[in-house]
Amino acid sequence: MTGLSVALALSATCAFSALAADPKPDAVLKNKSIEARIFLDDGIKADAALAADCLTEGKKWLDKNAAEAAASRKEDPQFFKNGGWDFERKYSIRSVVADRYVSILRNDYMDTHGAHPNSDVNTILWDRTANKRISIRPFFTETADGGPAMKAMVKAVIASLKAEKKKRDTSETATDEWFKGVEPSLLKIGAVTLAPSTEAGMSSGLSFHYPPYAVGPYAEGEYVAFVPWETLKPYLTAEGARVFGGARPKGDAEAQ
Repeated sequence: MTGLSVALALSATCAFSALAADPKPDAVLKNKSIEARIFLDDGIKADAALAADCLTEGKKWLDKNAAEAAASRKEDPQFFKNGGWDFERKYSIRSVVADRYVSILRNDYMDTHGAHPNSDVNTILWDRTANKRISIRPFFTETADGGPAMKAMVKAVIASLKAEKKKRDTSETATDEWFKGVEPSLLKIGAVTLAPSTEAGMSSGLSFHYPPYAVGPYAEGEYVAFVPWETLKPYLTAEGARVFGGARPKGDAEAQ
């Protein structure tokens, strides 16, 4: 076999391997207006109730965007000459705490043929015991809008964001204008997960996830703010004290 033949054979083998390694979507919607996919990670698929919950939500998202794409194509068909919109949603487990509370990241990719594709991030907190979504309320003595706990969280979130911006050399956008959307309210402070911990089964604190544009220009990408549990200690319920402890694992910040 010639050198060229060997190179071509290797190239074909690598391409086949890459294709074989690509995960198969758990739901797909494809037509002239859109191609959209839903992916669940293996940890989610191992929990039937959680997988069903995510898939039900994901399919509604597919249908909603398909309807919008069809309407846009009908109104402006010239924007679909090179194909339809491209959407993708991935559900992945970030942490499992006390073998009960599962934090899930929901990452969206959206290409509607604009100046650039967009992305979004949201989160789900799943209670395995109750088999349902919950909020972080059970871990805190009070979570009233503008209350002490929420104000403490916002203060810590902004301090974390400023530190991250300094690290990225983007301190010029560490301003009140960019942080005005981070409000002392569970519904407005940001999408939250329980951060993993160096202590097994525990959480080292709260991570707040922000998509592009939320706390900085699009070019800066996503941000994750970390609030250590010690900051929240005065506001913890008995259940909160049971699940929070330890330190943030080395490398967790880089993994976000």
